[in-house]
This record gives sequence, C-alpha cells and structure tokens, in this order.
Amino acid sequence: MTNLQNHFLIAMPDMEDPFFHRSVTYICEHNEDGAMGLIINNPVELNVAKVLEQLEIVVPERSVMYDKPVFAGGPLARDRGFVLHAPSAKWNSSAQLSDEVMITTSKDILEAMGRNEAPEKFILTLGYAGWESGQLEQELAENSWLTIPADADILFNTPSSERWQRATEKLGFQSWQLGPGAGHA
Repeated sequence: MTNLQNHFLIAMPDMEDPFFHRSVTYICEHNEDGAMGLIINNPVELNVAKVLEQLEIVVPERSVMYDKPVFAGGPLARDRGFVLHAPSAKWNSSAQLSDEVMITTSKDILEAMGRNEAPEKFILTLGYAGWESGQLEQELAENSWLTIPADADILFNTPSSERWQRATEKLGFQSWQLGPGAGHA
C-alpha cells in the first residue's frame, strides 16, 4: 500500500458526489485503518471571524480574519474545526504532517486567530473526509481520483477557485484534457 499522507487527491471531472466534485483533498493520515483528509477548495458562506465569533472569541473590527474564508473540509463532523498551517509555534493539539504543513485541532489556535496571532499561512476547515480501510484504494482503482504529492504553494498561496486546475496541471496536463472515464482502458 502506498502511503498518501501529505498528498492531494484530485477528483476526476466525472465525480458524481456533489461534495467532492472538482475537489482537491489534502490527505492528513493514511494507513491500514483508512484515510482522513481535508477538502481545500470548497469555501462556505462563512469567514474565519464569523466562526470565531460563534465560539465567543472576540475579533477586532479590522481583523484580517474577516477576509479569510472557511472551507467545507468534508462531509463528516462538520461542526469540528481543523487548521492546516505552515509550521510555527505548537498549540495544544498540533501534528507535523510534512516539513511544510501542520494540523491543529485545539481551540487555542482559534483564540490566537482572534488576537491576530494566527500562523502566517493557514486554512480553516469545518468537517473532514474519511475512508475506511481499503475504501480509498478501491476508489483509486476505480479512477475516481488522481494523486500528487501535496504542494504548499497550491495549499496556501493559490486562490481556492484555482486549486483544482493548478493541481491537475502539476500532473503535466490541462484540466480540460480530463474527460469522463479517463484512465479506463
């Protein structure tokens, strides 16, 4: 089994599940028990400041958090927040996923965001995507996904509306070249 931690799953254009249509998912964990990832290009109708306010975290009026989008990280546990960020000071529940990416799930990182002490680069998602043992491998065999090593530039610096296209371009072709059933012989 190939470990896909710190990889992107790129949904094929004919992905029928509306939650994953043209999605790019960052895989946080992948082992014999299954996989867990966060969709990084599906913004919701909330900004970070609104999420913080719902958690009763005071956000200054002119905070940059009003400009930061929140993403639907997946269909599971949509009331739980996950923060992907560039490595920086560790919070209570942080895990290093690669040299360029950490994940934090504790409230103290959200409180730091309210004080404008957020990591320089981050993505806040609500919910996650999960696969049971063997499920992701089956979906890969069915050509539902393409995979590439994660790219911090796409993750943190590329507008969310361009992430799917940029990720497909990293494979060496344009997204329009992906047709329904691509990869089937």
